[in-house]
Amino acid sequence: MALIQCTFFSEVLNLTTAMNVIVPQDRPHIPVQVRNPAQGERHPVLFLLHGMTDNHTAWLRNTSIERYAEAKGLAVVMPEVDLSFYTDMAYGNRYWTFISEELPALARTFFPLTDETAETFVAGLSMGGYGAFKLALRRPEMFAAAASLSGAVNMAGIHHSAPDERAKQFFQLIFGSDPIAGTDNDLVYLAKELGASASSKPALYQCCGTEDFLYEDNLIFRDAAQEAGLNLTYVEGPGAHEWSYWDEHIQKVLDWLPLQLPAKPPADEEH
Repeated sequence: MALIQCTFFSEVLNLTTAMNVIVPQDRPHIPVQVRNPAQGERHPVLFLLHGMTDNHTAWLRNTSIERYAEAKGLAVVMPEVDLSFYTDMAYGNRYWTFISEELPALARTFFPLTDETAETFVAGLSMGGYGAFKLALRRPEMFAAAASLSGAVNMAGIHHSAPDERAKQFFQLIFGSDPIAGTDNDLVYLAKELGASASSKPALYQCCGTEDFLYEDNLIFRDAAQEAGLNLTYVEGPGAHEWSYWDEHIQKVLDWLPLQLPAKPPADEEH
């Protein structure tokens, strides 16, 4: 794999920001037939989103995502979004517009990444799980599949029950003073809307540890998505809100993704 630490200017944010990108490199031990950009081929891509206390370096520093993605022939884009909840903030920057429009377009101009929906995926943890499902539910034409690991997938309830004044002020900076319920920032509402629409419906993968403080919120989203008839794979089991859980489960997410890369032929069959 090639690791590119990319610093670039965002017109939407009006600031310099960053993303880490890992791009497949064809090597003898890789079990799949990696795409050849020299022949105009483009790699399947996973947009992998960080959580609330992290940044674009978190997945690389805390998991073996590079090694896991290499075995799949999958490119991975890990952007920086600050403490934005992947939202056009009420008092801040337009991170929803950045992540849903500008970032994917820029990444595809910089790197040989597919623009085919069938090979475009998104995943994230905690705040990033919220962002991943928000992208899939609001922009279903862009993604074949989306995964949330320990996601903050019931922000309407979390916002409403903020435990102290500081938390309330923090969420007001992002979402404003009005309730989130029934808006485009409410994943439960978006799941019901998508389920009732004629739009394409990405496959969803949701996992959360039973010891995670977001476990009950994940049950609320799970029930809403299932009631809406969405294609949801739900996984739960022992685990807390920690990197050991996410390192384990991102491997399961990659196994679940509907990747179509063929197996590499044995060396004596190659030409």
